[in-house]
Amino acid sequence: MKMIIHIFFILSLVSSISFASVQDFCVADPKGPQSPSGYSCKNPDQVTENDFAFSGLAKAGNTSNIIKASVTPAFAPAFAGTNGLGVSMARLDLATGGVIPLHTHPGASEVLVVIQGTICAGFISSANKVYLKTLEKGDSMVFPQGLLHFQLNSGKGPALAFVAFGSSSPGLQILSFALFANDLPSELVEATTFLSDAEVKKLKGVLGGTN
Repeated sequence: MKMIIHIFFILSLVSSISFASVQDFCVADPKGPQSPSGYSCKNPDQVTENDFAFSGLAKAGNTSNIIKASVTPAFAPAFAGTNGLGVSMARLDLATGGVIPLHTHPGASEVLVVIQGTICAGFISSANKVYLKTLEKGDSMVFPQGLLHFQLNSGKGPALAFVAFGSSSPGLQILSFALFANDLPSELVEATTFLSDAEVKKLKGVLGGTN
């Protein structure tokens, strides 16, 4: 009996996978519910070619900010056609000295290609080994899913890169913002980072944190 149940479960799983594989696409419906697997599907009768095109990466982002950089995402639901396809993109604009601070994408690995300028990029493995590389125009680098990584404009002029992700919703958490841009009590930040009270309060003041 147990064997029959196991066989039935496997057949059900294969059947569900087969059904998913023959569905051409699942254009994101931003008005519908969102789940860990993505957005609900737009009615196929309402899908148009515009759902599979995105022009938001054509324009440079605003780098007049504390990090001197801008990230323009092409994720679902803004780029609705990527929903469920396991792909998305983003544009990185970095002014001179600009930086995309240490951050992670819990939902996807990332591939970067430099279009203009010089970018110092790297990531830190779970064994705390650092992989660091200076990238020039045309160079690429991959950043494994979930690992802390960064990009820094190390050239003398502006830098531009495009990145691709293995998910339509890769997620993002910036380390410095997670520590200093919220209401996590300063004494806990001090205890977990070994920073002084003055250092923590200075960083919270810069990034807008409280407590």
